[in-house]
Amino acid sequence: MNDFTKNGSQATLLLDEISRKSLDTQVSNWENREVAAFVARQPESRADYRTESGFGLKRTYSALDAAETPLEDIGLPGQYPYTRGPYPTMYRGRNWTMRQIAGFGTGADTNQRFKYLISQGQTGLSTDFDMPTLMGYDSDHPMSRDEVGREGVAVDTLDDMEALFEGIDLENISVSMTINPSAWILFAMYIALAQKRGYELNKLSGTIQNDILKEYIAQKEWIYPIRPSVRIVRDTIAYSARHLRRYNPVNISGYHISEAGANAVQEVAFTMANTITYVEEVVKGGMSVDEFAPRLSHYFVAQADFFEEIAKFRAARRVYAKIMKERFGATRPEAMRLRFHSQTAAATLTRAQYKVNLIRTTLQALAAVLGGCQSLHTNGMDEAFAIPTEEAMKLALRTQQVIADETNVTATVDPLGGSYLVENLTSRMEQEIFAVLEKVEQLGGTVKAIEDGWFQQEIADTAYNYAIRKADGERPVIGVNKYVEDEDEMDIETHPYDPETERRQLAGLEKTRQERDNPQVERLLQKLREFAADESQNLMPITIELVHARASMGEIVETLRELWGSYRETPVI
Repeated sequence: MNDFTKNGSQATLLLDEISRKSLDTQVSNWENREVAAFVARQPESRADYRTESGFGLKRTYSALDAAETPLEDIGLPGQYPYTRGPYPTMYRGRNWTMRQIAGFGTGADTNQRFKYLISQGQTGLSTDFDMPTLMGYDSDHPMSRDEVGREGVAVDTLDDMEALFEGIDLENISVSMTINPSAWILFAMYIALAQKRGYELNKLSGTIQNDILKEYIAQKEWIYPIRPSVRIVRDTIAYSARHLRRYNPVNISGYHISEAGANAVQEVAFTMANTITYVEEVVKGGMSVDEFAPRLSHYFVAQADFFEEIAKFRAARRVYAKIMKERFGATRPEAMRLRFHSQTAAATLTRAQYKVNLIRTTLQALAAVLGGCQSLHTNGMDEAFAIPTEEAMKLALRTQQVIADETNVTATVDPLGGSYLVENLTSRMEQEIFAVLEKVEQLGGTVKAIEDGWFQQEIADTAYNYAIRKADGERPVIGVNKYVEDEDEMDIETHPYDPETERRQLAGLEKTRQERDNPQVERLLQKLREFAADESQNLMPITIELVHARASMGEIVETLRELWGSYRETPVI
């Protein structure tokens, strides 16, 4: 894969040889005269400046620092390799989708938060599910006790999905669902709800996260062993490509890889390794990459290192385009354009001086916009305490609206394109990402590297180094290790948990079980067993049948657990 980056000798470069020598002399003279004299009088505060990923930062950058980047690699917005953005006009034509994630209690509870956010100008819905739903347990399972609706919305059956989106026109708003090991069942419920309402499936837009590989790498929420889990992702991608042309059946996620402790290079490289695996699986199933790749989407964090983050997003687009074209033979522009959702970094939020989180989030959101995101979630200032309150969510949404409407940063496409620093960081990051991908190939591919614990060890080492730097004060965190204040116990309003949630949810589940055709559910579960045993079968159609019949998530999950078993990770230290 390093061959992808070895095209500079045939490409048009920024500087010719004469200009390069002249500028090199000019910079050397400046360093040896003006800079040396000034530093002698006023030394710099540190001897070594680096990005969070460890790239050394020079005092200043000139055209020399971007001279090795082929002009073709920078290009223009909407042109391969899409470094400057996937579309020619970007936000001049349409702003990014503004999403604020919501999910708590029952479907009816979260429905009210959805409607509030829509009334405040939100342009896309994003849904968090509670831990039992994430892990495929029904709300009445012993493992679900005291967790029902606590950290997200509880969904057991199609009835809950109907309550969640009651009164919301799904043909006219994009819906994202943050769900992974049980994602295909929630997707089936969403499709069944649309069918019940008489919607045209090709008019639905949105995303299910559905990225199970990053669960094994970073987030640690899985049900089945790796290989059957990847088969499910394959099935959702293939089904969606043929039945929901505007829907993203997977949101390949670096966000959680970063939150687990990875740096920016690792975030993108590990995400691209997962992308390669999913694409290979779908292609092996007989589908052309040009048929399904246009609906692959990605999800990256917007972290604190402002310019590195902007360069990260630009490098990710370039790397993805080259992989899709040169490795998989994509010919359609839509199959080579990386489109991504971004979220500001929850791991940077602090309880100490929590209102400072507003500033952190604003700068991270600005980096995502300058980096060319297609949708964006901004965290609430109180999320270090609990699910955000309505006030915190409104302020987070207003942050995006101020950037969009008051700053004029959307008037120019890729306004930092051509910055010597940003172009240099973009190219260095691209080279490092491809180096990591080559290492993954040498290890036997993504699945083998997960099974051997390689990704997990890399993240653990990076996270440990960051923790040491933070503890030593080398990595400042305002309010935590710098400008610390003695704070009395804070009186802060937090989102309340309704103790009646579990009782209400269990009553609804029991009612559904009493009123459905239980023999029909059992017949369909047997059909699911048969389809799952045949690797060539796509599991989406039978799952849609099951949820129409009001089978519960837990019943579907346990049926396949009997066939496939569970997964136990080999821990790393």
